[in-house]
Amino acid sequence: MNKIHLVGLGLLGGSFALAAKQKFPDLQLTGHDHNPQHLQDALGLGIISVAKTLPDPDSDLVILATPADTLEDLLIQTLAQIGPKTLVIDLGSTKSKLCDAVAHHPKRPQYLAAHPIAGTEYSGPKAADPGLLDRKVMILCELEKTDLQLKEKAYHLFDALNLKLRFMDPAEHDRHLAYVSHLSHLTSFMLGKTVLQKMEDEKNIFDMAGSGFSSTVRLAKSSPDMWGPIFLENKENVLAALDGYIANLTAFREKIAVEDRAGLKKEMVEINAIRGILDFGK
Repeated sequence: MNKIHLVGLGLLGGSFALAAKQKFPDLQLTGHDHNPQHLQDALGLGIISVAKTLPDPDSDLVILATPADTLEDLLIQTLAQIGPKTLVIDLGSTKSKLCDAVAHHPKRPQYLAAHPIAGTEYSGPKAADPGLLDRKVMILCELEKTDLQLKEKAYHLFDALNLKLRFMDPAEHDRHLAYVSHLSHLTSFMLGKTVLQKMEDEKNIFDMAGSGFSSTVRLAKSSPDMWGPIFLENKENVLAALDGYIANLTAFREKIAVEDRAGLKKEMVEINAIRGILDFGK
């Protein structure tokens, strides 16, 4: 692993670069970000050593870590720029549209669709953390369509970064992520909005907020530039997840309205089973 070029130098791109640099001290890291301040910060923080708009022809990897709605055009543009021994990896949170867009592209074997299940509510190069990806899951889609030798470059990096690989169909990925990631961010944003609206009348409401509120609304601090495009790129799956969530909220509200104590307890006890699934409470 000699040379990596990054497009998008925020939390994910920056964290990938910092972690790779720790594992491969002689690695040459170049990159670009459309935000001039992000580019300046990335240079100052050592995320990249040289700012470049285009990857060098002999780059081992080009990593795309930009908002979801920019990735399709960027991927096609990048495939046109790279040499024959370069692999392009995107880190986007949606996969179906991207995989469909390059399904018949002549350089399709030089692309790997990837999604690291890692992040925080913070954004930008200053949020980058070399430990962010350690022992996290990396989902790979349509691996069989990527060139065998180029895949080895990706495996070399992923193994060094201690990532746990999982393999999924793009449509399955998008459907599942709508429930376990996209919906949680959406509901956190709306909880934050609901409380902010209440704060207009009761200025001291946040003085009563405990750890439960803080942990639930934490994701409302996430970047709108990142999450707005994700909701729209995965629109059909997000709407299906949201419809199910609204239906459950409505049914739960009705139990409260009619003071159905037994029904409330029964439903919450059933939901408590999530402790065992996600190892909560340990």
